Amino acid sequence: MQKRILMVASENDALPGAKVGGVGDVIRDLPTALTRHNQTVDVLVPSYGFLSRLAGMRIVAEFEVRFAGKRLNVELLLASEQGKPGVRQFVLHHATGFSEKGEMVYCDDDEGPFATDATKFALFCQATAEALKLGVITRPDVLHCHDWHSAFLLILLRYSRSYKSLRDIKTVFSIHNLAMQGIRPLRRDSSSMVSWFPGLALDLDYVKDLRYPDCINPMRAAILLADKVHTVSPSYAEEILKPSDHEMGIYGGEGLEKDLKARALTGDLLGILNGCEYPEFAKRTQPDTKQLCRVLHRAIEDWASRSPQLKSAHWMAHKRVEKWSRQKQTGKMNITSIGRVTEQKYRLLHTYIGASRKTTLESMLDALGDRGTLFLLGSGDTALENFLLRVAGKYENFIFLNGYSSTLSDSLYEFGDLFLMPSSYEPCGISQMQAMRAGQPCFVNSVGGLKDTVQAKVNGFSFSGYNAADQAEQLFKVYQDALKLFFGNANAWKSLCSQALAARFSWDDSAKQYLECLYDMPHTEYAASGREN
Repeated sequence: MQKRILMVASENDALPGAKVGGVGDVIRDLPTALTRHNQTVDVLVPSYGFLSRLAGMRIVAEFEVRFAGKRLNVELLLASEQGKPGVRQFVLHHATGFSEKGEMVYCDDDEGPFATDATKFALFCQATAEALKLGVITRPDVLHCHDWHSAFLLILLRYSRSYKSLRDIKTVFSIHNLAMQGIRPLRRDSSSMVSWFPGLALDLDYVKDLRYPDCINPMRAAILLADKVHTVSPSYAEEILKPSDHEMGIYGGEGLEKDLKARALTGDLLGILNGCEYPEFAKRTQPDTKQLCRVLHRAIEDWASRSPQLKSAHWMAHKRVEKWSRQKQTGKMNITSIGRVTEQKYRLLHTYIGASRKTTLESMLDALGDRGTLFLLGSGDTALENFLLRVAGKYENFIFLNGYSSTLSDSLYEFGDLFLMPSSYEPCGISQMQAMRAGQPCFVNSVGGLKDTVQAKVNGFSFSGYNAADQAEQLFKVYQDALKLFFGNANAWKSLCSQALAARFSWDDSAKQYLECLYDMPHTEYAASGREN
């Protein structure tokens, strides 16, 4: 049966500049996959002050929104046809409300965690609710909200009398990263629920944070208020039912495990693996050294040109690439890693292991020696960047590429012999799928979506451990096995590459599960209690 689905999110890679992380990939690809199943999809994101200026954007409606005690004029814009029939890309724009701290998707500011972003997304959700009420956005059969940024919409639909007419719309809430919950004060702050929505009567049992009862937790509220709750891999859906212990390196429900268990017990929490787009014909096409060097130099020069002062990381990378380009690469092993430089992605690399008291990364580079090179592409946490830079200064077989380039990413996926993704937790992950799509086996921590996609000794390698220290030890042990196989059994390694290339995690299969498990459902009043305003 054909349905109209409205996706409400903070990112959308179908629009230039509107992607920061994996949410953008999902919002780009999932709607198109759903249309192949005869569904109609609208996608809505904030303008962030710049999406409204994209070529082909046109205003389709202007309306007034009451927010934080003010009357604000908001525009709804529609992108020109993107060659994807059945999908409409919408943007909500306000002159300053979505770009107060600059034209960026997310802000880091001094006012407190999520202060600017929470206000921005609260306004976005208020405007979305008003647009639905006025009918300027076609009423959907299913409202699909993604992560905490869109959670305020579910709160408004449940507790505001103004949007009572929208309550019979089926709702789905997707958790992409449970660690980010958007917690803000209930009152006595300009970035708080009372400031944004004065007079809104809430049932605090459903919206307050369990650790900070004077705060609202939009992630928790959405988990309790949506008809169905969804995570982006089956294994992650199981992991978040257990409590977290960050010191031990255990990442679970992040304080929300009791609420998640309650939804799981009623069958309303499901894990569906994200998908990946694939070419019609799979083929392993590795660029040669000269081709990769050209892409490397272009990326490094681009990053260096963005600042009048040359960063040490870019100078170091340039020198390392120059030397690497002059070396013979026949028989060498090239390991690649691409991702945000965060504790989530790379905590295990700076964990100390063994009697030598070296970090895991240093031990890996020692074991590799002059038999190969590790390329790591990414930026993020300053302390971690500095650690990687220090290691790059000590080891000539480590090239730290401190930035991001989609062209370089694609080249590294195609060039590498082994893709390293030692995440401490991974709700789904897309990089491992992209690496395997290019025929590169993966080396991963057996958590979340990595566990669901990488099979040990079939299309890659995996390790596990009961805490961070044990995981780091197991990482190095399995890494040594990988080196032994690469340098000692060419046929077995070729088979790994072939299996990686053949692995398929299609969006069409995922979209079918969305329809059967999330969208074809009765509408329920899970949060039956609570007052209206």
